[in-house]
Amino acid sequence: MSNIVKMQVYKLFERFWHWLQTVLIFILLFSGFRIHGTHELISFSDATTLHTWAAILIMMLWAFATFWLFTTGEWRHYVPTRENLISVARFYILGIFKGEHHPYIKTYRRKHNPLQAIAYMMLKIVIFPAIWMSGTIYLLISFGLGDFLSGVGTVWIARIHTLAAVSIVGFFIVHIYMLTMGHSFIGHIKPMITGFDDVDLTDEQLAYLQADELDIIKENSQPLQDATH
Repeated sequence: MSNIVKMQVYKLFERFWHWLQTVLIFILLFSGFRIHGTHELISFSDATTLHTWAAILIMMLWAFATFWLFTTGEWRHYVPTRENLISVARFYILGIFKGEHHPYIKTYRRKHNPLQAIAYMMLKIVIFPAIWMSGTIYLLISFGLGDFLSGVGTVWIARIHTLAAVSIVGFFIVHIYMLTMGHSFIGHIKPMITGFDDVDLTDEQLAYLQADELDIIKENSQPLQDATH
């Protein structure tokens, strides 16, 4: 037997990290595309300064976030799994347009569905490292501190950096599009504001939380039993 309970899924730091990262990424994209010559809304000099400081701040944030993920065990939520992968993929391809309910419900051990886990994992281990490594190398060369790296070729470094930035833009577009599907837009982002969302708990997990971590269960939340799981 499982129980659907409204409980704290996203901790305070996770929400702070999410929204600050979002702001910094938008600043980096805005200033980065100015440096690239896509727009001229601010001066090149201001864009460079803004881009550099935002990059430093986001790398510090990623360092703290990585430390937090591994010390709290939250990294397990981002490990991809094949369980329910086909049903979730089918839902996004077909089911959502037929008014079907999402086949995945957050659980105590896994708050991201399989496709989310794959997307976030690729973002964290491929795209983000590519953009900060290429950006750092380019910055060192521009300051004359990385002459030994110049042999790599600044053109290729810039291309990798731009490709990674475009990939992040693509991720944002898909991410926002997905927030408009199914439930209301506010309903999708509310958990990342309040921290609370519906979670599927076993009887044992519910009993444990009620005994030792009652504060993370929303007050007046009544478990809804679901015998189908």
